[in-house]
Amino acid sequence: MFKPQWRRLFKRAKPLPPEQELFVSIHLACYNEPPEMVIATIESLKNLQYTRYEVIVVDNNTKDEAKWKPIEAYMATMPEHFHFYHLPSWPGFKAGALNFALSKTHPNAQVVGVVDADYVVTHDWLSDLVPHFLESQVAVVQAPQAHRDWEKHFFHRMCNWEFEGFFRIGMHHRHERNALIQHGTMTLIRRESLQSFGGWSEWCICEDTELGLRLLENDMELRYMDDTFGRGLTPANFKALKSQRNRWAFGAMQILKHHMPKLIGKSTLNFSQRYHFLTGWFGWFGEALQLIFTIGSVFWTLAMLLFPDKFSLPVVVMIVPILCFLAIKAVLGPMLYRKTMQCSWQDIFGASLASLGLSHAIARGIIMGLIQRAGVFVVTAKTKSKVSNWKILDPIREEMIILVALIGSSIAMLVTRGFHNLDAQLWVSMLVLQSLPYWSALACQLISENQS
Repeated sequence: MFKPQWRRLFKRAKPLPPEQELFVSIHLACYNEPPEMVIATIESLKNLQYTRYEVIVVDNNTKDEAKWKPIEAYMATMPEHFHFYHLPSWPGFKAGALNFALSKTHPNAQVVGVVDADYVVTHDWLSDLVPHFLESQVAVVQAPQAHRDWEKHFFHRMCNWEFEGFFRIGMHHRHERNALIQHGTMTLIRRESLQSFGGWSEWCICEDTELGLRLLENDMELRYMDDTFGRGLTPANFKALKSQRNRWAFGAMQILKHHMPKLIGKSTLNFSQRYHFLTGWFGWFGEALQLIFTIGSVFWTLAMLLFPDKFSLPVVVMIVPILCFLAIKAVLGPMLYRKTMQCSWQDIFGASLASLGLSHAIARGIIMGLIQRAGVFVVTAKTKSKVSNWKILDPIREEMIILVALIGSSIAMLVTRGFHNLDAQLWVSMLVLQSLPYWSALACQLISENQS
C-alpha cells in the first residue's frame, strides 16, 4: 500500500544482433485443445522478431483425431525449425510432455521457452527478454499471464481482474526478495539449469512453481518482467475457473510437503524466500480452515437445537472478534486494488466476487492436497460448452448443500431462541458471513452461464 518504488524492477533488454543471439527452444504442450486456438498460438510464434529459435509442439494423449490432425497438417506447412509430435499415450501430464520436448531440443539451445496453447505472443518476447540470460546467475525470466477478449463479458472481466491482482501486486512483492512463483506460460528458462536440476517434475501437478522453488534452492536468480508479451484466454466458465484454482491449491500442498525439509531446514534459501513460500499460501490455508469452521458451525447449531441442555451458544466475546476479522478482510482487498490497479469499482467488485466464490474450490484443493499424494492434471477449458438448465448448478453442488445448511441453521436458531435474543443474533450473523463464499459461488455460476 505504501511502498514508493520496487528495488528489483527490471526493464526490457536491448535486442542483440542476430549473430549474438542465444538459441531458444520454445515448447508448446497441448491436450485435447481446439485446433484453431493452438494454430493461432503457433502463428504468433512464427512472427517472432528473432533469428535463432525453434518451436516444438507436443500433443499428448489426445484421442480425437479431429483435435490433433489439423495441428499436424498445419505444422507441416511451417518452416523447418517448427516440429510437431503426437504422443498417443504418455505419462506425466504436462510435465511429461515438456520433458519429451526437452529430449528433442536442438543441441545448441541455451534457453527454453514455454507458452500455453491459448496464448498469442508479441513479436518482441524473445528479443527483449532473452538478453537477460547473458548474466550467468539468471535461471528464469518470467513475464506475467495476461488475457485477451475479456472486455465485453462480465464473467471474463471478473476472471481477468482477479488474476491481475496477483501479477500486478503479489508477484512484485515476491520478486523484491527473489522468491518468485514461476508460471508455466510466458516463461524462459536457462536450459543448463533446467536439465542440471532434474527437468520438469512429473509427480507434481504444478510443475512450473515446483521448478521455480527448486531453482531457488540451488541459489539461482528468477526475474519478473511486469510487461505484457502474450495474452491467453480466460477460463471458459466458472467450472473451469474452479478446476484451475483447485489444481493450483492441490499442487501447492504437494510442493510444500516435498520441499518442507529445505524450507525449514538446511538449504541455501534465505529468510525472505522461506517466509514467502511458507506464508504465501496462508490465505489458502485460511479458506480450508473456514470450510472446517463452517461445517463445524452447522453441526454445532444442530447440536444446540437437539440437545439445548448440553450445547450452548458461544459467549459473545468469542464471536465478535471473528465478525470483526471477516469484516476487515472484506475491506482491505478492494482498498489495495483501488490503490495499485487501474480498474473501476465495478471490476473490483467482480474480482472480489470471483475470489470469494473460489473459496470452496481452494479449500477442497488444500485439504485433498494434504491428504493425497498424487493429483490429476485437469486442463482448464478455454472454450464454452452449452449447459442445460437442469444441470446449471451441478458445478457448485457442494457449495449449494453447505449454503442450504447455513440458511436452515440460521432460520432454526432464530425461531427457537427468539429473533430478539442477542446471542442468537450474533451467532446467526456469523453464519451469514460464513455463507458469503457460497452465495458468491452461486452468483459466479449464474453469471458465467448467462453471459452472451
